[in-house]
Amino acid sequence: MLSIEKINTEDKSQVTRFVQLPHRLYKDCPQWVPLLDIDAYTYLNRKKHPFHEHSEVDFFLAVRDGRDVGRIAAIENKPFNEYHRVKKANFYFFDCESDPDAAAALLDTVETWAKARGLEAVVGPKGMGPLDGYGILVFGHEHRNTMTMLNYNHAYYQALVEGRGYEKEVDFVSCYLPADNFRIPERVTRIAQRAMERGHLQVKRFKSKKELIRWAPRIGKAYNAAFVENWEYYPLTQREIDFVVDNIMMVADHRLIKIITHEEDVVGFLFAFPDVSAALQRAKGHLNPLSLADLLLDMKRTKSVSVNGMGILPEHQGHGGNAILYTEMGHTLLDYGQFTHVEMTQVAETTEQMRADLKNLNGVEYKNHRVYRKII
Repeated sequence: MLSIEKINTEDKSQVTRFVQLPHRLYKDCPQWVPLLDIDAYTYLNRKKHPFHEHSEVDFFLAVRDGRDVGRIAAIENKPFNEYHRVKKANFYFFDCESDPDAAAALLDTVETWAKARGLEAVVGPKGMGPLDGYGILVFGHEHRNTMTMLNYNHAYYQALVEGRGYEKEVDFVSCYLPADNFRIPERVTRIAQRAMERGHLQVKRFKSKKELIRWAPRIGKAYNAAFVENWEYYPLTQREIDFVVDNIMMVADHRLIKIITHEEDVVGFLFAFPDVSAALQRAKGHLNPLSLADLLLDMKRTKSVSVNGMGILPEHQGHGGNAILYTEMGHTLLDYGQFTHVEMTQVAETTEQMRADLKNLNGVEYKNHRVYRKII
């Protein structure tokens, strides 16, 4: 017998069942990278995660004969709907055994939840903040997940979702740029140099983690303003900005974070992180002195660097800012001697110029995450 159970987020045992289910579903999957428990549990903490302050989220488990076989979150992002003047619900944390009936019951639950709130469509996977990975992986399952910045799922998920009438909303591609084939076109270098010489834009590099943290408020302000034209944008609250920046600062290597300034204002940024996905796999969600030491060690020995955040304020685009960012990405990859490649994560297919630029840098699109929609 199949049933759907709504999670009482005040019940620790129910929350644990929801959080731990993927560990069983991906137990023998060498590509899956688990969230740290401290992060995974925060999503269900209505007092701690800032998204709960302005929007509605409920969490559900599919249970077959007393066994948890799937999970999902139903989300109404009220600021997004107000900003875009739409009536959409999102689904996220969709994980399921290869069980079409369980998947159908989970998605139907989200649709019923959405209709009860007067919403007209369901879109997803789309989470509770800008650091949550978008979509279902439909291409590139053979590659290990890049830390927890992207979603990973079994290949059969695509059929589970499409079998319920969901259609493509937008694709997000991730691009692989190997160091031995990385080339910055002379035109890009020339534009970047010209922008720097004119004095309009400058690159700020940080000498220490402490200096980076001092700049955090200005970086957060620019982060909130840089993506106003993007598909996924909505205006973040100050608490959400602080939450995002605090998470970035926690794992940041100050040498890999670059910002572009105009006078004293931050107008662009490049967030790069050493890929410690192997250490996260070994940690299995647990953060303790041993796993923390392993994570710190992996930051120094990993051969991969991930760019998960690259943007420039709209009013400064077209003045050499993008060229400076690509040049700095080249420095990040080549100057350290540690990294063999960089992964540019989740570039929306609608950003045609950026995708063309990455191909000009000899990048290869090697993962594709698809966000789906269904009119209800």
